[in-house]
Amino acid sequence: MGRKLYQPVFHYSFLHPRFWGVWLALGVVWLCAFLPRRPVCAMGAALGGAFCAVNKKRRAIAEINLALCFPEQSEAWRRRMLREHFRAYGRALLSMGLVWWGGGRRLERLVRCSGVERLEKTARAGRKVILLAAHTVTVDFTGILLSRIGPTVGMMKPLNNPLLNWTVCRGRRRHGAHMLLREQGLARLVRLLRGPDCMFAYYIPDEDFGAAQSVFVPFFSVPAATLPTLGRMARLADAEVVPVFTRLAPDGGYELTVHDALQNFPGDDETENAARMNRVLEKIIRTAPEQYMWTLRWFKTRPPGETAPYS
Repeated sequence: MGRKLYQPVFHYSFLHPRFWGVWLALGVVWLCAFLPRRPVCAMGAALGGAFCAVNKKRRAIAEINLALCFPEQSEAWRRRMLREHFRAYGRALLSMGLVWWGGGRRLERLVRCSGVERLEKTARAGRKVILLAAHTVTVDFTGILLSRIGPTVGMMKPLNNPLLNWTVCRGRRRHGAHMLLREQGLARLVRLLRGPDCMFAYYIPDEDFGAAQSVFVPFFSVPAATLPTLGRMARLADAEVVPVFTRLAPDGGYELTVHDALQNFPGDDETENAARMNRVLEKIIRTAPEQYMWTLRWFKTRPPGETAPYS
């Protein structure tokens, strides 16, 4: 299986001075992996607050997304959610050292699990599972924590910075996750999932990939370009679809929830399958809305005649 996987390697060029700033940032994250959680979370919240203050572009995108998705809420509520999102993002960022370098025992002490026994039972029965996750600030945590239960395959887009890309991929693989590049395609992921080396596929669908292969279905009541891929994956791999979510708790711990598998999924209508997937994701996001990645342009692609809200 190794030749099929994405496995970036360390290059001595990473020691060049142009990477020293990245090494410094990684050193801070590494140190935070071994510090008490409460001060790390406080530092992360302050970092996120600073990011909110200086990054006008991302702040504006988040404001637009929150206005589109929560029109029933007050302006004050949305401003508070904006601040809380950036604080959660900063906390999650400084916590990444836990999965990149931290020990398994410490992770287990910090994580409170609910429903994981469902996955363990399914794995023992030899049934394959697609883990459905929303694009939250803890999305890496979820995939890595679940890959500790059984071998997991997921897809990623390489980061622009090669040192960060190597660090992220190495951190995911050290806990049993296998990575494919997006351009390797759905067929290769399904083949790996159906084979003997993987129990789970980790799937994060809520991104805007344009109109060509998407269908427009509601997401928080807003038409969103959505890939109808999940139903095809489940059918081809004969796999259950299980929604999962890891919430960053106020005390610095993590609450991993494995929900019940989707029943009678997929159906025959691809558009309805995509709409049902979005409803499931929305329900999960509403349990901790500040932890969703509102800074990404979820509604960039619009139906004919509509203008992108970010222009």
